[in-house]
Amino acid sequence: MITKTIMVTGGAGFIGSHLVEHLVQTYPHYNIINLDALTYAGDLANVSAVAGADNYSFLEVDITDLDAIRKIFAIYPIDTVIHLAAESHVDRSIEDPLVFVRTNVVGTATLLQAAHEAWKGNFGGKLFYHVSTDEVYGSLGETGAFTEDTPYDPRSPYSASKAGSDHFVRAWHHTYGMPTVISNCSNNYGPRQYPEKLIPVIINNAVHDRPIPVYGKGINVRDWLYVGDHVNAIDLILHRGRVGETYNIGGNDEWRNIDLVRRICATVDEQLDREVGISEGLIAFVPDRAGHDLRYAIDAEKIRTELGWTPQTDLQQGLEETVAWYLKAFSA
Repeated sequence: MITKTIMVTGGAGFIGSHLVEHLVQTYPHYNIINLDALTYAGDLANVSAVAGADNYSFLEVDITDLDAIRKIFAIYPIDTVIHLAAESHVDRSIEDPLVFVRTNVVGTATLLQAAHEAWKGNFGGKLFYHVSTDEVYGSLGETGAFTEDTPYDPRSPYSASKAGSDHFVRAWHHTYGMPTVISNCSNNYGPRQYPEKLIPVIINNAVHDRPIPVYGKGINVRDWLYVGDHVNAIDLILHRGRVGETYNIGGNDEWRNIDLVRRICATVDEQLDREVGISEGLIAFVPDRAGHDLRYAIDAEKIRTELGWTPQTDLQQGLEETVAWYLKAFSA
């Protein structure tokens, strides 16, 4: 018997596919609807493990298409939306910011409006869960960490678009009473990440003996979160998070970019059974990205104390699993 119908947007992407797979396999009594426009970063191969499941269905839809979203709410008894669909690459946002405004801001508002119309103020058992980023908080100095109360200070078109979408979610909650929750996560990594992101680029270039680009001097610091840990956090917030709240999700694993690159290079060399240091020789420093934030770090105390979540995968373990997955993918 189906007890819940969850629509996951962006479910053919990196984080979304891991979440869809987890929900389908963990909760057979939930009906999981995967909504994805299958743009460049979406791939149905990412969810092939659950494609034939009785409690899974896929819909190819653009989240900015209000009429299409309305029809989906009319057909399916959706009581939960987990919204991950987004343009997410900072470099792309610098080159074409309006695409990010359309997908991340207009798309989020479109989903909120369709849900609001469908639920008609009958919010019992309903939830709109918006998955966001720590980049909305701006840049940190050498110390400190972002908390849920850190003022927003986005520095790129990408982070500004995500900040805007966060504000719209809160606006629907405060104006219409819609039950919402937001989570802001640190940098994710793991299998299936689109190849333009930092870690896949490093692995791919190291494997194929190509220059490995590192912005500036490589001193920018990021907090890294393994995708499986992120999915577990989303699950907890979905089931036990407090409506109207925000939860920061961090890996508690800060690394300077250059140190991360060197660690990945060594891991690639080890798994290819070649002399450690060969890949590191491919590192090439390139001009820094415009407006490159110096440091991100998440204080995840709230989700730890309220929901009992802590990351279980340290960077070395996560990198070994990630590198192994890409090596297998490259050889397929």
